[in-house]
Amino acid sequence: MSGTGSVEELGAHAARARAVALLRVRSRATALAILPAGVAVVLLVAGAQGHIGPGVWSTVSWAVAACAVVVLLLAAAVAVAVARARPAVSPTVPLAEAAAPDLYRLVRDLADRLDVPAPSAIELTPDCDSWLEDRTHPAAQPGAKALKGPGGTRRGRRVPAAPVLVIGSPFLWWMRVAELRAVLAPVVAGTGPSAHPDIAAARRFVRGLDAAVADAAAPGQVFVRRIPAAFVGWIARMLLRGCRVHAAEMERCVAAAASGRAQEVDYGLRIAAQEQVGLAYAGWDRLLTRVALPAWRMGRWPSRLDAGVVSALTELSRRDRLADGFTSRLGERPACDLIEEPGAADEAASLLAARLFHGGPAETGPGWAPVDWQQYPEEVVDRKWRTEAARLHRVLDAMGVAASVSVGAQGAAAAGGSAVPTLARVIDHLATPGADSEALAEGIGAALARDEETAEPRSRTGSAAADSGQAGAGTDPLDLWGPVPLPLFPLQPPRTGTELLTDHVVAMVCCAAVDTAGAAPGLDWLDGPALLVDGGRRSDLGSPVLSLVEDGDAEPLLSWLTSVGVRTDKPVRLS
Repeated sequence: MSGTGSVEELGAHAARARAVALLRVRSRATALAILPAGVAVVLLVAGAQGHIGPGVWSTVSWAVAACAVVVLLLAAAVAVAVARARPAVSPTVPLAEAAAPDLYRLVRDLADRLDVPAPSAIELTPDCDSWLEDRTHPAAQPGAKALKGPGGTRRGRRVPAAPVLVIGSPFLWWMRVAELRAVLAPVVAGTGPSAHPDIAAARRFVRGLDAAVADAAAPGQVFVRRIPAAFVGWIARMLLRGCRVHAAEMERCVAAAASGRAQEVDYGLRIAAQEQVGLAYAGWDRLLTRVALPAWRMGRWPSRLDAGVVSALTELSRRDRLADGFTSRLGERPACDLIEEPGAADEAASLLAARLFHGGPAETGPGWAPVDWQQYPEEVVDRKWRTEAARLHRVLDAMGVAASVSVGAQGAAAAGGSAVPTLARVIDHLATPGADSEALAEGIGAALARDEETAEPRSRTGSAAADSGQAGAGTDPLDLWGPVPLPLFPLQPPRTGTELLTDHVVAMVCCAAVDTAGAAPGLDWLDGPALLVDGGRRSDLGSPVLSLVEDGDAEPLLSWLTSVGVRTDKPVRLS
């Protein structure tokens, strides 16, 4: 027996043993539920045959029988609730075989080499990860809504099928075909253990309990349903605690068995491909937080996020010596070539990412439109700066700050309405001794909250892949998450008042540089919105602005403005 075979067989055997142990928890719970009924039957039969006399024993028999009926009814209600509970399904972009025949062929060939069942379908997720997901529950079927009868009861049945392969969309654009095959090998190998009846039953049991707990904790339930739901949730949590260790060990053993089987396929290449996984994750995280998030806040969603990962990582390899050599792989065939229309898949995944990480609407509209990378500087960066500069001056107007004051002088109220929007007005106010920057920051925060409230409300209707034609059933990939509010995975916590004020002052400085010094808005793939001066990016603006905002020291910023040639006394265009 080879070493690889030993690891695989030992892992599979241990996984089956853990699955059996987990199912024993279910069996014990079932036995405990029918125990009163068994005792009642024994007592009633003994009384009927004269083994126990009437009187006290008769009363005890009927009391136990009544208790047994109540327990059986409660057990049946819990079992039905667990069976009907809808397991969580990851929001994904369905990828039909007609849209990616080469990718399906690669996965099937991989499954044949591993001697495991092929996944039933392939879907994309806007994340740097890949996994197998069970979609055999009736609620996860394409026609789940059509399977609901009167009163909302589901008439669908569980359809036996192999799990769905979910692939992180950034992998397809950054990885080469051979690298993707090597990375997917251990994932696809997991379809073997998934087909084992005991492991599949154990997983269904755990998912049902987890879904029942989630349903019990769902907000907005009426009082009549809240009490039964709380009881079901209590029972489900108790059972989950009893099988938590077994479930975790089972999944660990399944992963070990799949990894052992996958060592027979592209093992050497997989070691190098894992480096690309970490690099793709770093680039994806930087792209979302630094590049996509400012666009989402402006009501624009970049429609080519996955393609942007390639640009971001190429820029990283140019700046970081540790990434040297990574771009030499770009001459090989990218994995996105396995898709017939990679642009449509990228757009669908990009829209889904905007919904998951920011909470944007499901469809484009007047306040939610796609933006191409070539349009990003004008449509996002310049608009962001102008909007924040206008908000800053509106708050200054509301505070009665004069159009221009001298450092050390008392600020006079603005006469005749809004003051002229100049950078000097902002600098003089923040540099004046005794200036209340906290009040300005609070005013900006309140104005930002009002602007967000008056914006177009976010909707959870529609399909992320409707325009791409890849959604098989045309349903919203977030429908199965129920009433959970968006975003599901917020990227950053709310900004503090100082951070908001700093961002708005930076925006005002950038607007003045564009209007008076010939600068231009730009896009940095790793840092997002950038100010371009003489064709080069100026990244040294943050420190002088912080000195002004936090310490009231305007000298560093004035020196920076002089070096760039910015006129602080000239009005700035705010729209």
